[in-house]
Amino acid sequence: MKRQHATPTPTEASRCPGDDLWVFGYGSLIWHPGFEFLEQSPAVAHGVHRRLCVYSFRYRGTEQAPGLVAGLMRGGCCHGMAFRVCRTRIPETRAYLTDREQTSKVYHEVVRPVRLRDGRTIRALCYVVDQTHRQFAGKLDREQQLALIQRSHGDRGPNRDYVCNTAKALTNMGVQDRTMTWLASALEKAG
Repeated sequence: MKRQHATPTPTEASRCPGDDLWVFGYGSLIWHPGFEFLEQSPAVAHGVHRRLCVYSFRYRGTEQAPGLVAGLMRGGCCHGMAFRVCRTRIPETRAYLTDREQTSKVYHEVVRPVRLRDGRTIRALCYVVDQTHRQFAGKLDREQQLALIQRSHGDRGPNRDYVCNTAKALTNMGVQDRTMTWLASALEKAG
């Protein structure tokens, strides 16, 4: 994994004025971005919300036993983490994100306004689920989500790790996501 920067050094900041790329993370990107960044900030994207609504056939499940991961859906708001990438790193970051997030084209890559914790509004790359895609799970109740998550394992490990790590990252940010918290608690109790 590439090294990450929470704050830019003076040299990096002077090399990267304006035209940087912001990326909005709402699931595993929060706790495992996997790309080099200059700045990160808790952020809110309005007009979309996080939902466990994407069947994972690769990273957290298989086609025979799909896992479940988050997608952004229209409506509401979503608390997550925004990462600023230096413009000189944009091509490699975009290539990495395309490989990671777009293996099956289940998401639309869109640029949306996102409000950072310090009050700035920036435009960030977001991944909004394509509701016509075969991996769109729709609205599953908590018990259905739990059953899928408990049994699933993919290239990146157990589906339960994805959910528990995301719930923990959100809690550490001071974000209350009732579904993620409930699922993480149920998974921990189940062992």
